Amino acid sequence: MTSKRGRHWLWQIYPALRPLLFQLDPETSHHLSFATLKRINKWASWLLPPSAPLPAASHQVAGLNFPNRVGLAAGLDKNADFIDALGSFGFGFIEVGTVTPKPQPGNPRPRLFRIPQAHGIVNRFGFNNLGLESFLLNVKKSRWVAEKKGVLGLNIGKNAATPIDHAVNDYLVCLKAVYPWADYITVNISSPNTKNLRDLQSEDMLRSLLSSLKLEQDRLRKSLSKEVPLFVKIAPDLDDADLESIANLITEFDIEGVIATNTTVDKSLVKGLQHGQEQGGLSGAPLSIQSTNIIRDLRQLLGPNHSLIGVGGVMNTEDGFAKLQAGADLIQVYSGLIYKGPGLVHDLVSGLDDFQRA
Repeated sequence: MTSKRGRHWLWQIYPALRPLLFQLDPETSHHLSFATLKRINKWASWLLPPSAPLPAASHQVAGLNFPNRVGLAAGLDKNADFIDALGSFGFGFIEVGTVTPKPQPGNPRPRLFRIPQAHGIVNRFGFNNLGLESFLLNVKKSRWVAEKKGVLGLNIGKNAATPIDHAVNDYLVCLKAVYPWADYITVNISSPNTKNLRDLQSEDMLRSLLSSLKLEQDRLRKSLSKEVPLFVKIAPDLDDADLESIANLITEFDIEGVIATNTTVDKSLVKGLQHGQEQGGLSGAPLSIQSTNIIRDLRQLLGPNHSLIGVGGVMNTEDGFAKLQAGADLIQVYSGLIYKGPGLVHDLVSGLDDFQRA
């Protein structure tokens, strides 16, 4: 499957399909859409090789060669079940998860809500996933992964039933399991939908977590002769002191990068809109400026020697450009893909290809 194939039928018909999909329950629509896409992609792959990323200038970030700047954010493919299908969109990198050591159902439904007037989404999934064993089985059978069509990020978290003061154990279990298969690993400490998870962003808890993860990363690097950088995914709701503390710890433990940001609990920009006050994390257009501001502040705190992936409200090329200009090396999309369809990936890759930070 070539990048041209990734650009044809779905990109053209998505604007017509979206109103129909938006009449369905959001979670039902998600599963139906990607299950159908997976079946079509599997049928077509009998005749064609896996998709390549859309052509663009490559970028060296955290020691990795990214074919283009545009990636898929974690959360859309929690179980690594749709990597090959998503690869047809032309992403330079795909991040899947969040995966936890044991399977868990997540929070009760309904737990996903669209806010079309604001191009926003609220979710309170709670790390619903099938666990490490199923997750890695899907990664191992992906042709896109096997043929190294792009960079693969694996996003790890803790089980809801694990007490927060034992969270490090879950992260270590996940790190050991996913390390051989990952190009980079994201440590998710910022979802608002697992009780007390964001406490891991506090200085004492984060110091303990990063210290343990860095030691294990070093051990795995030596035993497997493979370099796999660590990224930490942070919240957009941090105050200046918390952000500075995190930046200091990232530097102290030589963590390779940061993903900024996760969803926000601030619903002020969607106040009064249907589903605007649902419990959970808000993503999409209302998050864009808040996320970009965090990126800008973080780049100033970290300097040029740590990698930054910008995510949160990238709905068009202008949003992506703003993230790069603020200091991100790469960008990811999630909600923008739901509202704009796969054509957004092409628009971003072509629109941002010539970006040079001043």
